[in-house]
Amino acid sequence: MPRNLFLAVGTDTSPSNLTLLLQQNKPPTKPLARRRSFKSSEDDKVMIFLFSKTYFAKTTILSLFPFKHSRQMARSAIDEVSETGSFTRTASTFRSFISRDPNSQFPAESGRYHLYISYACPWASRCLAYLKIKGLEKAIRFTSVKPIWEQTKETDEHRGWVFPATDTEEPGAEPDPLNGAKTIRDLYELASTNYSGKFTVPVLWDKKLKTIVNNESAEIIRMFNTEFNDIAENASLDLYPSDLQDQIDGTNEWIYNGINNGVYRCGFATKQGPYDEAVKQVYEALDKCEEILGKQRYICGNKLTEADIRLFVTLIRFDEVYAVHFKCNKKLLREYPNLFNYTKDIYQIPSMSSTVNMQHIKRHYYGSHPSINPYGIIPLGPDIDYSSPHDRENFSA
Repeated sequence: MPRNLFLAVGTDTSPSNLTLLLQQNKPPTKPLARRRSFKSSEDDKVMIFLFSKTYFAKTTILSLFPFKHSRQMARSAIDEVSETGSFTRTASTFRSFISRDPNSQFPAESGRYHLYISYACPWASRCLAYLKIKGLEKAIRFTSVKPIWEQTKETDEHRGWVFPATDTEEPGAEPDPLNGAKTIRDLYELASTNYSGKFTVPVLWDKKLKTIVNNESAEIIRMFNTEFNDIAENASLDLYPSDLQDQIDGTNEWIYNGINNGVYRCGFATKQGPYDEAVKQVYEALDKCEEILGKQRYICGNKLTEADIRLFVTLIRFDEVYAVHFKCNKKLLREYPNLFNYTKDIYQIPSMSSTVNMQHIKRHYYGSHPSINPYGIIPLGPDIDYSSPHDRENFSA
């Protein structure tokens, strides 16, 4: 390249230092073209700017070439948006299984495993709910991270789950007691040096092998339901009974697509069409739930099951977060008599209320997604009292 020219690299929506340099009429102090990575969204275009040093003060652009950015695997859910504007969640990565078989690679042993969660995350809250209602708190300790995503490394711009530095920094969160990790990302990179996926919670950690056993909530709750029954204080509680498994699996599928993941498809959509499709499915599924719960106490009959726990963690966040932040405002949960009373019923199960930290929930969603809520303002209400009376006892238990 001729010496009187230089290249600068940025994106059409976030041209890094380039815009500021142009506004100040100053040439870059470092060759921007050597910069290998920069943060960009799915729809950004990488722009290569060819400038003349001679005419830099006049910001003369000799050439402008747009290229589509080939993005690496997303590291947080908000990045998982396709070119069509639709949110598509990628699968979890660590999928080993704890077994009651003492000869298995990961046998069910008291004190061997640790659960990392965020009170804000519905997927992690499923696991915490199981830990509590199955009576596994003595066998499996847990640690919660801070609610608002922060930068996880100085070498890149990834933002994610971070541990507090002290026990008093963040009520409800505490430092990592096992590995001295500063972030959930540290745990993933400790478990796998070449890991390139998302740094999500929950994380079920093996203290003996110093690795992640599993980070898929749907599988972790199945382990907690059966594999630790020899040491669980509430071993008789079976949330996935054999006679209801087919019904539970079928119910889980439409609730996940329409509600659990449906609210995220609404909130993370970047175009009107995908949002319209997602919100339609959300309310079709909620209407279906309302109808079912008008006939029976729980979603799969008159017995509490796994499907209820999976549904509850989304419902408890609906009016406080999803109605506003994710634009699911066609109808509030409180406008569904059966669903609203059902949510209070589940909340009032012994130990369940301790799994709901609404301050963490609201601070996370409203404070961690600047593309949705750039100023991080947290709405004041509605501050719902889920401990108030409900009418679900009218249905046979």
